Amino acid sequence: MAENEIQEKKQRRPRKERDDAKMDRVDEFTDRVVHVNRVSKTVKGGKRFAFAALVVVGDQKGRVGFAHAKAKEVPDAIKKATELARRNIMRVPLREGRTLHHDVIGHFGAGCVTLRTAPAGTGIIAGGPMRAIFEAMGIQDVVAKCTGSSNPHNMVRATFDALTSMNSPRVIAAKRGKKVGDIVSRRDGAVANAE
Repeated sequence: MAENEIQEKKQRRPRKERDDAKMDRVDEFTDRVVHVNRVSKTVKGGKRFAFAALVVVGDQKGRVGFAHAKAKEVPDAIKKATELARRNIMRVPLREGRTLHHDVIGHFGAGCVTLRTAPAGTGIIAGGPMRAIFEAMGIQDVVAKCTGSSNPHNMVRATFDALTSMNSPRVIAAKRGKKVGDIVSRRDGAVANAE
């Protein structure tokens, strides 16, 4: 009898350790609530109200994701959206860990965003939903402009469209069969000639 209990405890221990490791992984992400909206459904007896939350999640090291979820109460909607966002994480290559590698444009619906690289010390110059994405991602210097639709959902999706088309010099060098130094030095030389 005692041996069976000991074996059960041994089997339980790894599961607890796995749960602790999972909690550590979850804690590395920061979440930002971008928008909360009250929505209603008209039924026979009247209206049923619910809340929709748009959440951005990131680890401040170049990984970011977003999700949208609905629930009867605001905290439940935020919790559901956060869990969904953690499942839909993407990695964005950053230059020197602080800014984007190149300028990029993203579209979604009637929304259009332009993201531009910026020198050190510029900070995050962007509107509300875009600022939440950049802070969650860990970008320190960027200039962003939203044209067209200013709906938070369109702005977030357009920003993610732009970020998915972001390429690092390593990826471009691999595609062209060249060294990273050739591409980066050419880019820096072009900047020097322009000045």
